[in-house]
Amino acid sequence: MSKVSVVVAVFKNEANLIPFYEDFMLNIVSVFQKNGDEYELILVNDDSPDGSWEVMKTLAIQDGRVKLLRLSRNFGGMAAVFAGFQYASGDCVITRACDLQEPASLPIEMYHAWKHGEKSVLAVRESRHDSFLGDRISNLFYFFVRKLVDRTMPKGGFEIGLIDKDVKNQILQMNDKNSNIGLQLLWLGFHPKKVYYKRLERKIGKSSWTFSKKVKLFIDSLIGFSYIPVRMMSMSGLLFVIFAVLFGGRAVWARLHGLIDVQGYTTLLVIVLFASGMIMFTLGILGEYIWRTLEASRNRPISVVRDAINFGDRSMGEGVDFHAE
Repeated sequence: MSKVSVVVAVFKNEANLIPFYEDFMLNIVSVFQKNGDEYELILVNDDSPDGSWEVMKTLAIQDGRVKLLRLSRNFGGMAAVFAGFQYASGDCVITRACDLQEPASLPIEMYHAWKHGEKSVLAVRESRHDSFLGDRISNLFYFFVRKLVDRTMPKGGFEIGLIDKDVKNQILQMNDKNSNIGLQLLWLGFHPKKVYYKRLERKIGKSSWTFSKKVKLFIDSLIGFSYIPVRMMSMSGLLFVIFAVLFGGRAVWARLHGLIDVQGYTTLLVIVLFASGMIMFTLGILGEYIWRTLEASRNRPISVVRDAINFGDRSMGEGVDFHAE
């Protein structure tokens, strides 16, 4: 008999929680039970400002296998999932979103793949029914990730999947700050199996996955998993050296032949401004690396759990441990 942990990050999803739980119990739990496996549903509240925590506590009272985590502040979706990994006790972990945009058959298909020996299963979007702008931004994001960060990233991208506990433990040992769990999975290898699905239209609520969050995730992914920014700095420096040698040689030749006059202010101004801009740009890239190195050296936790409910001895905060059946 095995145990399956399902980890769900919750942020501004008050209206989605009850329908998500009902869908989970109706379409997914029966499959686990049919195979004689236990399960736990870990809901991680990323300090959501709405009433999500109260709804989550109601579910935990009704069902002791619903386990709750509340972070001390908003750390971001990746940090919330990482916190769920830390508390998950299953032989495999399925990550899900509670926006009801994934078909119920998706986690079941990943679960069966794990039962057949797969260590890592990626849920890849084959198509999506998002807004026109949101769809284009997501496609552009994964296009640049494939080109600049990791060529093994599936074309449609993925944000959810299933991993064996051995893979989960490897991610916990990495303990990367400002990172991308999806790219960590690709970096670890294990020849992940891809399961394709059509992302459904969101009918309840509005996505909190903003453009600024996508930009930050892309920068974290680029800095954390690619040498291209540093290589670009090296190449730009080499190009400036070549340009300086050629331009300097021309200036010396012109000076020896008496061709240099007072003119040339515009050329000099353009060169100085362009060079200064490149220097500031490369310093900014170096700053991104230095900041992340400083973050890692501080050894701060990726997230801080304020409350943990229904985890037995590990429960904390609010003085509540329901143990409901």
